[in-house]
Amino acid sequence: MHSSAAAAPAGPRTMDGESIKLSSQPLVQAGGDEKNQRTITVNSAHMGKAFKVMNELRSKQLLCDVMIVAEDVEIEAHRVVLAACSPYFCAMFTGDMSESKAKKIEIKDVDGRTLNKLIDYIYTAEIEVTEENVQVLLPAASLLQLMDVRQNCCDFLQSQLHPTNCLGIRAFADVHTCTDLLQQANAYAEQHFPEVMLGEEFLSLSLDQVCSLISSDKLTVSSEEKVFEAVISWINYEKETRLEHMAKLMEHVRLPLLPRDYLVQTVEEEALIKNNNTCKDFLIEAMKYHLLPQDQRLLIKNPRTKPRTPVSLPKVMIVVGGQAPKAIRSVECYDFEEDRWDQIAELPSRRCRAGVVFMAGHVYAVGGFNGSLRVRTVDVYDGVKDQWTSIASMQERRSTLGAAVLNDLLYAVGGFDGSTGLASVEAYSYKTNEWFFVAPMNTRRSSVGVGVVEGKLYAVGGYDGASRQCLSTVEQYNPATNEWTYVADMSTRRSGAGVCAVNGLLYVVGGDDGSCNLASVEYYNPITDKWTLLPTNMSTGRSYAGVAVIHKPL
Repeated sequence: MHSSAAAAPAGPRTMDGESIKLSSQPLVQAGGDEKNQRTITVNSAHMGKAFKVMNELRSKQLLCDVMIVAEDVEIEAHRVVLAACSPYFCAMFTGDMSESKAKKIEIKDVDGRTLNKLIDYIYTAEIEVTEENVQVLLPAASLLQLMDVRQNCCDFLQSQLHPTNCLGIRAFADVHTCTDLLQQANAYAEQHFPEVMLGEEFLSLSLDQVCSLISSDKLTVSSEEKVFEAVISWINYEKETRLEHMAKLMEHVRLPLLPRDYLVQTVEEEALIKNNNTCKDFLIEAMKYHLLPQDQRLLIKNPRTKPRTPVSLPKVMIVVGGQAPKAIRSVECYDFEEDRWDQIAELPSRRCRAGVVFMAGHVYAVGGFNGSLRVRTVDVYDGVKDQWTSIASMQERRSTLGAAVLNDLLYAVGGFDGSTGLASVEAYSYKTNEWFFVAPMNTRRSSVGVGVVEGKLYAVGGYDGASRQCLSTVEQYNPATNEWTYVADMSTRRSGAGVCAVNGLLYVVGGDDGSCNLASVEYYNPITDKWTLLPTNMSTGRSYAGVAVIHKPL
């Protein structure tokens, strides 16, 4: 006989078949703190999906409520989307202007193709900046107040700076009030003046522009001869109309700093000088300067006797410690102006395989090997006092570490503590004289190369000690998130490679692949996340080589 009651559904059971009793209590108790009962979920992909749908609707001309016209190009769009992304359109559609209700709106001073690209950007957040479109794209982006696009254009132009175009880019930046680009282009022109002066752009400058450039203390020239030659070239380019400006220009040429032989054999024999009394006065001033004893020359203070101080030319190069054949305390300094090596104050203790950086006006020697032990100690050199001082030690012993400066912090990356390779990373603040750990790398790395590009720290290759292999992997550290992430691998394994940054690219030079020293060089582009081998190798394979970037000797 069957019961009339329905059978209860089987509940959940354990692995051995016993029923599991579920609580009848609510998961959230009534009357509790409401803040603890709420969960806010943010879908990071939501906005992107929404704009993708809106762009699809636009492509099908669905729900569009305005037509934007430039020249013969007509673009269907949604007012709310344009207003949300462009302050220009927002003001147009929400104000009292007639365009706020017009179905068809003409945009003047922008060509149709460029406007179409910018509206595409509003919907997709994607735009391609090229040599062909940057000069029309930047002013159009400025008009629509699309500041991200404007900045992308400025960044592109900055990346294209060259001695043949930097003055043109500078003028373009000035017209469109791109302050940072203007300063970058001007600095580039100063730093590459001997090449810039040979180009058509320099010869086409106005008088005031030439005066401004050649009067700069930051002009990078090996000798004042280059400035004199530039003035003569500029005058001769349009001699009839420019001859009257000769004295005005020579006022900014620092003739007293020229060698006496050059003054007699070249400057005095130049016809443009002979035929101008003011210029002859400048020459006489320079000759008198050379006749004075050295101590009296120092008393003469005027713009023409002041040496130029190019920002890119280092005053000295310091070589700290090393092996010869054991760890040593010796420190030497090379003076670029005097072409001379000098011994300076010794390190407080022996040190080789250390990290060496320049930060806040001082040289730091970090960790290393003293001949017996890997050390935690750090010494800092004050060039004014010619004195080394010991500061706070690192948390861990490290030799063959990587060291770099980012955002006023000194980073000590990886290394070898005497028994194992390290993944840990420490940062030092000179303001508090304290070391603190940041996030460790994902891989142990001794003999690691370290470089900084665009506000990110890179740990390149090295030796992990565990697999007994040199590494081809590369990690990027983001100080904003305190995270290390892998980026693209190098083309080959490299331990003890030299690393430097040039024009937003990370160059890795030589190193040891586990079997031989490498002569190859490759560079990493953070934008494309790709490594590219240079087409030619060094003449010699080398590892543990130091690498530095200076401006090409003039």
